[in-house]
Amino acid sequence: MNTGPRVVTATVVGTVIESYDLALFGLGAALVFGEQFFPEARPGTAMLASLATFAVGLLARPIGGIVMSHLGDRLGRVPVLVLTLVLMGTATVGIGVLPGYETIGAAAPVLLVLLRLAQGFGAGAEFVGAILVAAESGPPERRGMRAALPSIGYFAGIVLATVAFAGFATLPPDQFAAWGWRIPFLLSALTLAVGLYTRLRISETEAFQASSGRRVRLPLWSLVRHQPRRLLVAFAANGPFVAVYYLVSVFLLHYVSRTLGLPPAVGLTANVVAGTAAVLAVPVFGRLADLVGRRPVWFFGCLFLIAFAGPMIVLLDTGRPLLVVLAVTMATAGGLVAMGVAQASLFIEMFETRYRFSGVVVARETSAALFGGPMPLVAAVLVQAAGGASWPLAVLIVVLAAASLVAVLFAPETRAADLVGQTVASRRPGSGTRSST
Repeated sequence: MNTGPRVVTATVVGTVIESYDLALFGLGAALVFGEQFFPEARPGTAMLASLATFAVGLLARPIGGIVMSHLGDRLGRVPVLVLTLVLMGTATVGIGVLPGYETIGAAAPVLLVLLRLAQGFGAGAEFVGAILVAAESGPPERRGMRAALPSIGYFAGIVLATVAFAGFATLPPDQFAAWGWRIPFLLSALTLAVGLYTRLRISETEAFQASSGRRVRLPLWSLVRHQPRRLLVAFAANGPFVAVYYLVSVFLLHYVSRTLGLPPAVGLTANVVAGTAAVLAVPVFGRLADLVGRRPVWFFGCLFLIAFAGPMIVLLDTGRPLLVVLAVTMATAGGLVAMGVAQASLFIEMFETRYRFSGVVVARETSAALFGGPMPLVAAVLVQAAGGASWPLAVLIVVLAAASLVAVLFAPETRAADLVGQTVASRRPGSGTRSST
């Protein structure tokens, strides 16, 4: 039997590791990989090539997610959580020992891409598996909060990765370039060991065990046959959300250091402060999701980003470190956290247990690959086309947040969903009645 603290620990610690690994790669792509693995390219081209390796990992996530979620719907949530953790951790350690271009030539960027693909393959089901185990193991009246808790681990991992990366970035430039940037990647071996210990001590969820007589051979095919509309709605809601997230968390780090000319420490500090604020905001929005519903919390996040997009860019363009940190922190903790917390419980409750893992993964990961992965590149191209002007960033955020809001208008309010009973009871938008799919 899963106990509350044990499940929370296993899911939160695991997502710490996932986000630690992914954040490290994002930091490396923005600040290091261009010089380490693409030194013969012009500076601007090297940066675009480095950011492209970031996008490649997101392209691998849907493939890995589909494979892993099939296993998760057929064999169980917990085995998949262990497998994804091992795959991601070993890929991250591999990046830490990977020789640079000056040592092995063109093989260096090729191997970097392969390791990024492996990392993305594992990440495709990691977070979804964590929120599934958390949500399917607790009382329904607290499901919004429990599904939100892995997000604490996600943002905590970003903070840890940024602190580790920033700490070694204080080394003399030649030492940091030679070996200092590698140490945070190698430290993933320790976090991997902790994650495995916690996840091997939990049992399968009650909802999955209750579905033993209703499992299907091809969960994804059954999902497309029985709940295509909900899959489409979840896809349309998540894509713009992920695009804004990577715009804020990845591209703005590059924008602050390369375009505004601020020291890299400013962007790194912004990530740490924003991540810390997000850790504090997650339980607040998780509780609100249980009290008022999933859709209202998502709407709040969208409206906040729409209203704050212009002021955020103005704050960034002042070039004052304190205002830069404030801008990134408000966008993250005020808008992105609200949308992410609402997403966790809403998506889980939209799909039946027999193909729930597949439904959430396909909606999240395919949209993330199509919208999120290319977004730093799109933003870089638009800013360059505008002669370095920042207004395209504000326009992008407004359009993307509005698109996500419109998509969620077509989603049901799922706060009353029965995960164990195999029905997805919901309150349809604009209706006080409950229905079952």
